[in-house]
Amino acid sequence: MHYVSTRGSAPTLSFEDVTLAGLASDGGLYLPENWPSLSPADIAALAGLSYVETAVRVMSPFVAGSLDEGELRGLCEAAYGRFSHGAVTPLVQLDHRHWVLELFHGPTLAFKDVALQLLGELFERFLSRRDDHLTIVGATSGDTGSAAIDAVAGRDKIDIFMLHPEGRVSDVQRRQMTTVRAPNVYNIAIDGSFDDAQALVKRMFNDADFSSRFNLSAVNSINWARLMAQVVYYFYAAVRLGAPGRPVAFSVPTGNFGDVFAGYVAAQMGLPVARLIVATNVNDILHRALSDGDYSQGQVVATATPSMDIQVSSNFERLLFDAGGRNGAALAEQMRGFEASKAMRLTNAQREGAAGLFASARIDVDGMTMAMRWASDTAGQIIDPHSAIGLAAAREAQVDPAVPIVTLATAHPAKFPDAVERATGMRPSLPKRVGDLFAREENYARLPGTFEAITAYVAERATPRA
Repeated sequence: MHYVSTRGSAPTLSFEDVTLAGLASDGGLYLPENWPSLSPADIAALAGLSYVETAVRVMSPFVAGSLDEGELRGLCEAAYGRFSHGAVTPLVQLDHRHWVLELFHGPTLAFKDVALQLLGELFERFLSRRDDHLTIVGATSGDTGSAAIDAVAGRDKIDIFMLHPEGRVSDVQRRQMTTVRAPNVYNIAIDGSFDDAQALVKRMFNDADFSSRFNLSAVNSINWARLMAQVVYYFYAAVRLGAPGRPVAFSVPTGNFGDVFAGYVAAQMGLPVARLIVATNVNDILHRALSDGDYSQGQVVATATPSMDIQVSSNFERLLFDAGGRNGAALAEQMRGFEASKAMRLTNAQREGAAGLFASARIDVDGMTMAMRWASDTAGQIIDPHSAIGLAAAREAQVDPAVPIVTLATAHPAKFPDAVERATGMRPSLPKRVGDLFAREENYARLPGTFEAITAYVAERATPRA
């Protein structure tokens, strides 16, 4: 399998090289040259398989040429053996048509673990083949940071520098990052928003002087390997609800568009996805883009769903490229215009390419609260505020009543206890495996959100390129 950049001028790479590179050298994002396909018989054959075996069958085409099936299976067993539930991503029924897919049974209690536990294993496997050291730089709106740090903490040949917006992540999210006492982990709180942190990371990759000094890689969903791992749970859930003989809809709370784009990939591979519902909070750039073609950046509003407090959705570029006809040169020009003006209109081809599969909804705090109460009152299920955004969008979606709707539950409710308690009157407790989190000592740097301050900090601590 070979991979191409959304902006058309970066070299074509193998899966191994794409995993270690993260962002393409032309500033674009990597995608497979062609989408692999699974036939209805292939999908039906997934019934009854474990999560690991499902993952091996779904991901094998993407890793061809870099990993054989046995190697991939071993990495999946190592990654998903750390999850607290035997199903890894279990389905829970709420009523006759609504389900939640619990993606928070990994070590840091968020859906990011599903991909990042595997990404940590991939990094170690590929680095063992070459005499090289990796410097990971990432930005987090809450959950990516802790999941990435857990996945690579203590691993040889890797240093990780994780930026988060100070005061804009929950206490649990922050502590899951800042209490890890591994010598290769560096946490940085910046003065600014997640979008500011993400822009700094992208600039580090695109700055030739800085990036030439270090072997940089990414753990954000700009890294294709991370997104690939998320495709698996769409197949795993849909097969259990009757696919391929029955279509399934998914509602996805999202800010950076990676999680829902994985559903798009599953559909391109042949999974009968009736609808992908993009659920945003009041930071609604994705809803505006999909509903009327307006992809313009606004001011980030801090909410009770911090992982969605985003106004620039990096992975949306992948959809614009694929749904708009895969014209890298044209997309590069379009993205340059957006980066300069912070606004753009989707082309007719892009809007039409997305319209057949995607719907969207903007959910405010009242809608989020009502969804949390409904899940509690109707099914005795306590869900976190991000998952509630997805559930609210699912409940108002215009989908054939015969089609089940699966809401992706992206985080354990105990990561956001105050919001859950305000909505339901119940305060969720952390699972025992992380129960001492608030007794651990924190350690992180506070830096201004400037390129000069961040790169100076990284350069002083990172291992230079050999």
